[in-house]
Amino acid sequence: MAQHSIQKRAVAEEPTIAVVDDDEDFRDSLGGLLNSVGFKVKLFGSAAELLEDELLPVASCLVLDVRLPGLGGLDFQTELSKMNASIPIIFMTGHGDIPMSVKAMKAGAVDFLTKPFRDQDMLDAVAIALERDRTRRKAEQRLTDLKSRLERLSQREREVLALVTTGLKNKQVAFQLDIAEITVKAHRGHVMQKMGAQSFAELVKIAEALGIKSPRS
Repeated sequence: MAQHSIQKRAVAEEPTIAVVDDDEDFRDSLGGLLNSVGFKVKLFGSAAELLEDELLPVASCLVLDVRLPGLGGLDFQTELSKMNASIPIIFMTGHGDIPMSVKAMKAGAVDFLTKPFRDQDMLDAVAIALERDRTRRKAEQRLTDLKSRLERLSQREREVLALVTTGLKNKQVAFQLDIAEITVKAHRGHVMQKMGAQSFAELVKIAEALGIKSPRS
């Protein structure tokens, strides 16, 4: 099995759906349905095929049969989790049961459809999955941008950021860093500007998103 790491997924030019099912006729039929409403689709006969394909890091949605040759659907979901891949998954099965569906949903699946299912049910599930993917990608891009901004702060500015966002007043920060209060105010202003924060409340949220904690707590 290929050892992928998908901590940083590239952004696809357009959302692409990966359909994984070992039934060729069913796979082709489902691919045709998704293509007919304008979705970009790529078909696979097994999880192993998808793992070896360059699509995996950029896929926006997986439509995955539970029973597959080799690595089964639920086990594949587990493998993706180990690889830090948060690709939305829609499960399909002709032999599903309640414990199986509960396990899949608890692990983050978008839906669990029993074959035969209505076309509209699949299309609705895909729409939800793609929206979830768009939201996640925006959040990842936002965090990447914040990390880049953080890199532009000086060491002192990082210390001020960490301290002021814990709720300390400028005077208290100045005491902890053994600098003048006016210097703290200047650093605080620079931090706000460099991090793109429009308010102190926003700066606190930025610090939380970045996992910043007081260096002297």
